[in-house]
Amino acid sequence: MTHRIQCSIKAPPRSGLTRDQLWEAEDKGLIKCWEVGRERAAKFPDLSKRCLAGELPVLGWKGGVSRSLKKRDKFGSLKYLAQWQGLRGEDLDIDLTQERVMTCSRTKMVVTFTPDRSKYFNQPSEMEA
Repeated sequence: MTHRIQCSIKAPPRSGLTRDQLWEAEDKGLIKCWEVGRERAAKFPDLSKRCLAGELPVLGWKGGVSRSLKKRDKFGSLKYLAQWQGLRGEDLDIDLTQERVMTCSRTKMVVTFTPDRSKYFNQPSEMEA
């Protein structure tokens, strides 16, 4: 099994794949999340600029922050990280075995993106906090 998922920003979007091929394959849906980020960057250039400035805006996956919370750190999904890389117009590059810690440039919240779902699964989302 591959532990690192990579895809060049120059690669054309994939098409004609089944749900299982998109979400259940070896990449765990990260390529699809990244492709969605690329699409959203074209539709929402302001969102893309915020990501390029180091913000971690609220997206469809756990990991984004809209404001500072009392607890200054939280966990996020690798799917969020993949979409964020797409929004920034970057190559997809995620190691499925590693955590990646990032600080939101706007809120200063520290987010640890992790392959361990249990760390963020029962954590309140931004919408609930």
